[in-house]
Formats: sequence, C-alpha cells, structure tokens
Amino acid sequence: MRSFVKQNLFTLLILLAVTTAMITPDTFTSIGSLETKSLIVPLLMLIMFGMGTSMSVNDFVGVAKMPKGVLIGLVCQFTIMPIVGFGLATTSGLPPEIAAGIILVGCSPSGLASNVMAYISGANLALSLTLTAVSTLLAPFITPFYMSILANEFVPIDAVAMFWSISKIVILPIIAGLVFNHFLHGKFPIIDKAMPKISMFSIAVIITIITAVGRDSLLSIGFVLIAVVLIHNILGYVFGYGGAKLLGMDEASSRTIAFEVGMQNSGLASGIALEMGRVATMGLAPAVFGPGMNITGSMLANWWRQRLSSSAEKEQIDKQS
Repeated sequence: MRSFVKQNLFTLLILLAVTTAMITPDTFTSIGSLETKSLIVPLLMLIMFGMGTSMSVNDFVGVAKMPKGVLIGLVCQFTIMPIVGFGLATTSGLPPEIAAGIILVGCSPSGLASNVMAYISGANLALSLTLTAVSTLLAPFITPFYMSILANEFVPIDAVAMFWSISKIVILPIIAGLVFNHFLHGKFPIIDKAMPKISMFSIAVIITIITAVGRDSLLSIGFVLIAVVLIHNILGYVFGYGGAKLLGMDEASSRTIAFEVGMQNSGLASGIALEMGRVATMGLAPAVFGPGMNITGSMLANWWRQRLSSSAEKEQIDKQS
C-alpha cells in the first residue's frame, strides 16, 4: 500500500484537489479580492522556468544523436492528437467552446509528466526529454496554426495573439531557466531540488482553480467530457505506440513516443484558454485531461514496467538453464 501511494502520489494529489474543488468551489475561485484564475499564467511561467532549469544543451544535442526518433515522435505528436481531438470535438455534441478545448489539448505539446512515465516504464528517457523540450519550443508556432485551422469553426481564433501568449508563457521562462542552469547550476542546490516539487504543486493548483471556476459546467456535461477526454488520451497512447512500431522504432522508443503523444501539456492549454478569456469553458477539457492522463499514464507505465521485469527474469532463467 505504501509503495502504491508513493508511486502514485502526484495522481492522488490531483484527484484530491479536483474533488475538493468540486465540493467547495467558492474556496478556490477567489482569495479576498483576488480572483485565483489570475494566478494561472504566473504559475505556468514558474513551471516553464523550472523546466528550463532542468534542461541543458544535451537535450537539444539529442536531436542530432536520435534524428529518426525525434522526427517520428514530433510527427506523431503534432498529427495524431490534433486530428483525433478534432474528430472527437465534432462528434461529441458538446457546446462549441468546450469542444474547442478538446482540440486545444490535442494541439498542445507533450508535458513533463510524460518524462516521469517514460522513466517508470523503462522507456527511452533521453528521447522523452528531447521530445518534450523540442515540442514545447515549437508550440508557439504549431499550436496557433492548428487551432486556426481546426478550432475556428467552434470559437474565433486569433493565431497571432495566441502565438504571443504562448511565447510569453513558454519561451521567455524557459530561456530564463536555461540561463540560470548554465551560469548558476549547483550554486543554489535548494532551488535545483525544489523546482520539480514546486512544478507538481503548481500543476495541482492550476487544475484546482480551473475545476472550481468551471464546476457548474462540469456538473452538467461532466460524464460526457470525461469520456471524450479519456478516449482522446488512450487513443494517443495506442496510435503513438502503433505508429512508432510501424515506422521501425524499437520497443523502448515506441513506449516513449506513446507517452509523448498521449500525455499533453494540459497546464499550457489551460493558460491559453485563460488568455483567450474562456477558462471556464475551453479550460475544462485541459482540467479533466490532466488528472485523467496521470491516472492512465501511471497504470500503463507500471504495467510496462512489470512486463519489463518479467522479461528480464525470464532471460535470467534461460541463461541459467
């Protein structure tokens, strides 16, 4: 039991946060005169700064070392999820702005959680780190492009404004984090050690705020949205893994691409929804996707890890016999 809690602590934290926000939403929508939704973008920038502090030149050198894996991963990332998201949005029967949130999730880059799941499952962690870094830096260009094509029939999309919003949330904090890592790495060990925990806490806070703000809409269409979001997430794993295998990737790299495709940066999607003034509608799909992908991702990673252990034990037995 203790091992299960330790392995799934982040997922349990998210579930607790969402449950509490659904029960007492007013507690999380404001603090005095401050509307908590105004904290979402600063928290996202803090997460991206943390991501930058954990990155180095090696994450980008990986593009040259693993060009095939990176290319296949990026192609899968930015084709499968946007197309699946568009298909689900158009057939779900959900209100237009909420449906647009599903597309927004699909058009977002992979998230930090994919790196954790790649590590747990014994996948190709170096490829996972490189794909997350590169897809995140490409997001200001690719996400507005896809949204203007796929989501414009649901809500008006200003691609230029979205580009600047994502650049502010993503590029500037990551550059600041990279600079910090390059010049000050190791000089402030407390920051190096604390940033992953701060990032996890910030993600939980963002999901809590969005859940509280959109609670009434979630109660009215929650089951349909949850079902659609889980289908989106699971199809990302299936098509990501299958596509990688069909294109000749090895098992470990295929698992990595499955996580990179299926696990999106729902926090960034929430920030974009807020910047568009639609956090209570477009922000709902990212808020549901975040907890959902952590649950399914944990289950898949642990299953793959068990299969890896069983395979290793079998090989050991075969060598001894």
